[in-house]
Amino acid sequence: MRKLLVIALVGLAAQLVDGSLGMAYGLTSSTLLLMVGVAPAAASASVHLAEIGTTLAAGAAHWRFGNVDWRVVRRIALPGAVGAFAGATFLSSLSTEAAAPWMAAILFSLGAYLLVRFSRPLRRNPAAGQLRGRFLGPLGLVAGFVDSTGGGGWGPVATPALLVSGRMEPRKVIGSVDTSEFVVAAAASLGFLIGLGTEGFLLPIVFALLAGGLIAAPIAAWLVRIVPAQLLGATVGGVIVLTNARVLMRSADLGGSLPVVVYLLLAAGWVAALALSVRVLLRTRRERMLAAAATAPADNATADSAAADSAPGGSAPAEVVDTATARALSGADR
Repeated sequence: MRKLLVIALVGLAAQLVDGSLGMAYGLTSSTLLLMVGVAPAAASASVHLAEIGTTLAAGAAHWRFGNVDWRVVRRIALPGAVGAFAGATFLSSLSTEAAAPWMAAILFSLGAYLLVRFSRPLRRNPAAGQLRGRFLGPLGLVAGFVDSTGGGGWGPVATPALLVSGRMEPRKVIGSVDTSEFVVAAAASLGFLIGLGTEGFLLPIVFALLAGGLIAAPIAAWLVRIVPAQLLGATVGGVIVLTNARVLMRSADLGGSLPVVVYLLLAAGWVAALALSVRVLLRTRRERMLAAAATAPADNATADSAAADSAPGGSAPAEVVDTATARALSGADR
């Protein structure tokens, strides 16, 4: 019972992160299940079955908050489902001994990618136009395959690719990726059902993850507007890297003091990434404040001009004239 409660709390935390970043529910949950000794295929199957419920709730919440671009969802979900089904079939055919390092390597790589990605600025370029199907289709196919074989990866592959394009608002990227993941999770679960049978799904774990995720889904859809993506992404990336490094070192039979050295190096890299992400966050906020301050005088001048035009005879009201005179005198003093 205590173990299931812990898993439910992990599901809650994972969904909060996933709904705020557009990624990491599967990565976080699968990493925990591998740590407690669940077979890789069973871990991925259980996580994806739970995700059918959590992604449905997350998609509904994001839709309610206006975070979904349905055009992107339509073009990325179907290829993602094809890739997820293929990945689930592939992972089901591997032995536990072969699948564990494979899955840990994918999770480790995605965690490292999160560290690098969120220690740099997130750029936007809305003038570049809409995302095309020839970009979204292959992206969905690759992300779906990685998601099934790694126990997570739909968000870490799809979300950064859409953010880097600069053609969508970050909140709509996250909402669209979370919403389309419902189709991907359903296809992956079908693949695992065919490959493993019903015994491949650990139902108590599924229900625990689902319960935590359903509680967190509406909260996460609101948090996406206020949580700094850089800091959260770098934090989650470091946790995933450190936890999966353990599985990789065990598979490589590293002994002596070498694992300690590796952990220290990884921890140092994590701290550096966190410092960079904080620096990027502060710089971005400062630039936004300066941009807002620069546009404020122009907005005030426009308002004064409109007030002057609306006055009888086209003359400015006394308070507008006084305001303009005060500004002129202030400029002369400087």
